[in-house]
Amino acid sequence: MSKPPRLTLPPAARAYRLTTSRGAFAVHEAGEPLRGTALLVPGYTGSKEDFIGLLEPLADAGFRVVAVDGRGQHESPGPREESAYALEELAGDVLAQAAAVSGVDGGPIHLVGHSLGGLIARAAVLRDHTPFASLTLMSSGPAAISEAQQERTKLLVAALESLRGVPPVECMSVVWAAMRAQDPVDAPVDGPELTEFLRGRWVATEPEQLIAAGRVLMSEPDRVAELAVVPLRMLVLSGVVDDAWPVPLMDSMAERLGASRVIVKGAEHSPNAENPQVTADALADFWSAAAPE
Repeated sequence: MSKPPRLTLPPAARAYRLTTSRGAFAVHEAGEPLRGTALLVPGYTGSKEDFIGLLEPLADAGFRVVAVDGRGQHESPGPREESAYALEELAGDVLAQAAAVSGVDGGPIHLVGHSLGGLIARAAVLRDHTPFASLTLMSSGPAAISEAQQERTKLLVAALESLRGVPPVECMSVVWAAMRAQDPVDAPVDGPELTEFLRGRWVATEPEQLIAAGRVLMSEPDRVAELAVVPLRMLVLSGVVDDAWPVPLMDSMAERLGASRVIVKGAEHSPNAENPQVTADALADFWSAAAPE
């Protein structure tokens, strides 16, 4: 679970609902599209707030930045039907978001997917790459997550499935309490504001979204060969260690894609939250090679 470095939006950013052909999505936006627009897709159990540390530095670098909550995730509404959260449905949402964002300024769109968001972004690009100038896979690998993380995800999905029929807020509250009871006694203690946010985000997420997306993480096939023939500039970015996809696996994926590769020091699975300035610099450098001046 990514933990935002702070919760207050920078002065130049704003929160609103992005209207698309597939519904409205809660977003954070900052900057002007002087050099292009970035669309940021969060990971499993995450939200747009995971990118909050990137907004100001990327806006300062000349990019418009739009970070989204996916359907059924945090502040974006979603149905209580697992089929609504199939990978192809979520990919369709990204394409609709890109169309809505592009309709504002018509400039290049740089797509970034973090973790599960990388699998969603990949599926969107494989369906239609034409809206995008580049693709960044951030802490996201070639196929399903590691066996250890699959076991953890399997337990979470089973817990959520066992509470079918329970109102979603009650279901999510029960599972949250059970997860916190399993925290190690020596685990770092979050401040009260962050603790309240993390619980609120969790409770606001639809259980069906986590069930369906969890299955994606446990079963996604290797589609790197398909992606490698897509005519887009690509970047694989990660921290120095990663429990979901081992770093050497992401190194290999970058080679197979012919993609640029960046490892962010001082970061693990969430470089966007754990070292946002270095992550923003790496993204801006990568995009600048393709973005108009």
